[in-house]
Amino acid sequence: MKILLHTCCAPCSVYCIQRLREMNIDMDVYWYNPNIHPYMEYKARRDTLKQYSKMINVKAIFEEEYGLKEFCKNVINDLENRCINYCYRVRLEKTAKYAKENGYDAFSTTLLISPYQNHEGLKKVGEEMAKKYDIPFLYEDFRPGFRQGQAEARELGLYMQKYCGCVFSEEDRYRKKIEKDKNI
Repeated sequence: MKILLHTCCAPCSVYCIQRLREMNIDMDVYWYNPNIHPYMEYKARRDTLKQYSKMINVKAIFEEEYGLKEFCKNVINDLENRCINYCYRVRLEKTAKYAKENGYDAFSTTLLISPYQNHEGLKKVGEEMAKKYDIPFLYEDFRPGFRQGQAEARELGLYMQKYCGCVFSEEDRYRKKIEKDKNI
């Protein structure tokens, strides 16, 4: 089986790739993340994945689409549901379409490693895209390997991001500090 693995970043890829290899699943990684902002964050994550994929000898495909304006246009009216209604959907749709058009047996995503992501939402969107493009979505709960993968990424010296990716998730990261600073 050969899958196309949507990849949000190198650190999240570490355990996912190891686990898929243990399952005798061959994969190429696929970078498509127009939701990551600002540009220097996007670039740091992309460049780290380029470095890591070469390091472990995995083919990486990069769809370059930095899209701050398009992202904002699509999430501004429903910020609370942006992950499911835009971020997951746009990335998994592009991945499913590419996988189908390029002869892969299935597709998946490294987003499934994060305990901070909505797994039911990811699974639902993945299954919708599988049906739309007639290609299986491989759902694997990679969360048990989250800490191990992060530790290995640190040992390898990979760039470790501090938030999910969009400017609103960066704000969420600082929410407690923002509230605390209001009271100073």
